[in-house]
Amino acid sequence: MSKIEPNTDTTPHIWTIAKLLQWSSDYLAARQIDSPRTTAEVLLAHVLGRPRIDLYIHFEKPLEADELQRFKALIKRRTAREPLAYISGVKEFWSCELTVNEHVLIPRPETECLVEHALAVLDRSDGECPKRVLDLGTGSGAIVVALASNRSQHTYVATDIDGAALSTARRNALRYPEAGEIHFVRCNWLAGFRSAPCFDLIVSNPPYIVSNEIARLQPEIHRYEPRLALDGGRDGLDAYRAIIAQAPSRLVPGGQLLLEIGYDQAEAVSKIVEAQQRFSKVTVHPDYSGKLRVVNIEKRCDPSKL
Repeated sequence: MSKIEPNTDTTPHIWTIAKLLQWSSDYLAARQIDSPRTTAEVLLAHVLGRPRIDLYIHFEKPLEADELQRFKALIKRRTAREPLAYISGVKEFWSCELTVNEHVLIPRPETECLVEHALAVLDRSDGECPKRVLDLGTGSGAIVVALASNRSQHTYVATDIDGAALSTARRNALRYPEAGEIHFVRCNWLAGFRSAPCFDLIVSNPPYIVSNEIARLQPEIHRYEPRLALDGGRDGLDAYRAIIAQAPSRLVPGGQLLLEIGYDQAEAVSKIVEAQQRFSKVTVHPDYSGKLRVVNIEKRCDPSKL
């Protein structure tokens, strides 16, 4: 990082926003950091407490010494492969700006497909009758906050086994009062619900990475993101077995279960569903890149088949 220290001649080097963005973009690119220019802009805007567009409006503004030092520290963290979202503390998802930290998985664009299909399910239901929606393993609360912000007439419950993750989700929910009240429960999948079937829709993006493959993922993932939110067990399917086994007793007849899956898990998850013999239909939907990503499972309506 010595390149961003003042020169040793008698004229101090002035680091303007423009010069610093150019230097830091080149520095990050040389270290093979994805989207180096965007990364530099996000980190500098974070340090200055300004929207990114303001950087271009104030291109020639010189940085104060403390601003420069704080920016250097963030650049060092990113070159150590810490995710940009953890450094800035925020991630946008479904037009919501969410707080993220080391306790929660960083929301991915492909998970927006799960939200899209969940909204479609809610829109196909009777609009006059509010539905009960459950988000399992909520993490940052991305899914439930997106759903509740867009369809606030329904009742929402979100669970997570990790207390720190649940606290993060609560904070995110409070940032969007239009979402109404979301109920948060600390439990492992559906273990916290002992009553009769009551949910019309259950959604989840569970951990689905094969345990021994996690170490081979990008450093941003395996070094920093919570293993609890990644590790799907020996074959990546542990969470699906648990959720699919428990969901029928918590879904109303005709209720639906929506699950995000890994790109190569559609057949395996479908077989788990079929083995239960408690669901009437399984549909798999692709994500925006064409990879199979969302499984839609409908509970049987005939009580004799339960």
